[in-house]
Amino acid sequence: MPVREFELGPATRDAYGDALCEIGAEDPRIVALEADLSKSTKSGKFGKKFPDRYWNIGIQEMDMVGMACGLASTGRIPFISSFAVFVMAKGFDQLRMNVAYAEENVKVVGSHGGISIGEDGPSQMGIEDVALACLLPGFTVCVPADAVAAKAATRLAAEHDGPVYLRLGRPKVPLVYREGERFTFGKAKVHGAGGDVCLVANGLLVAEALKAADLLREEGIEATVLDMHTVKPLDEETLLRAARECGAVVTAEEHLVHGALGSAVAQCLARHLPVPVEFVGLEDTYAESGTPQQLLDKYRLTHRFIADAARRAVARKSSAGAPAAH
Repeated sequence: MPVREFELGPATRDAYGDALCEIGAEDPRIVALEADLSKSTKSGKFGKKFPDRYWNIGIQEMDMVGMACGLASTGRIPFISSFAVFVMAKGFDQLRMNVAYAEENVKVVGSHGGISIGEDGPSQMGIEDVALACLLPGFTVCVPADAVAAKAATRLAAEHDGPVYLRLGRPKVPLVYREGERFTFGKAKVHGAGGDVCLVANGLLVAEALKAADLLREEGIEATVLDMHTVKPLDEETLLRAARECGAVVTAEEHLVHGALGSAVAQCLARHLPVPVEFVGLEDTYAESGTPQQLLDKYRLTHRFIADAARRAVARKSSAGAPAAH
């Protein structure tokens, strides 16, 4: 079969803005704070609908985190929004002490994650954010693949008792899921049942991993694709089952290769089931400015490069032998 084509859907940030309004209408405890980027993060939709429960405090990410903690301590459920690079990098100290250490019920939403924001350039690109969020004890960390998943993740975040980091994107993204698809934090979505290699992806690269699986099938390589939307807690059970069946794994993420999805997968496999693993992600560099597609191509984050990594992983499996059962 040819490489599939996906219908282009809304950006995950748009889905977040819509979902926030929906849950805000259902639960008066939902409040929102913004650090001067309401039009970009789409939290402004909530502000227009619920102005008495919304505060745009300007370029003060650390103060925004602190204010959210105060609101959480009174029983509110605060969602705070900014660009991923700003809320995680500038707000990290407050996220560490006031949210993670204090175990406050704050929901952190980082928009414009990855390099697909395009022409805005490296100062606006969140490429370290998932790793930083995963470092915070008690945080659930989610990177939804499309608008359907992002809408569901926003609702899950509101229902979850504890801090959550949602990573969203700027561009419109392929629709992987149909409306009504159900999601659970910590439970991967499984696509296909190939026995040669397991492709573990999240965010924008889920669609690319599915395309890579199509490309590999033409060569006789059957792939299972895991949408590992929740990086923390990782769905180790599903990962280990797929790794045992396939004997080789590829991770794919729009993030630095260190500290996020690839690292979490590698740690799990190293502990329980060592198999060949290849990593697709941004190498040890910042990206340039360019169109989203130019950047994804240049930094090797498209389905062709995921397929290349799968071929390497399968070749390593063949030379090393099948993994031992545990």
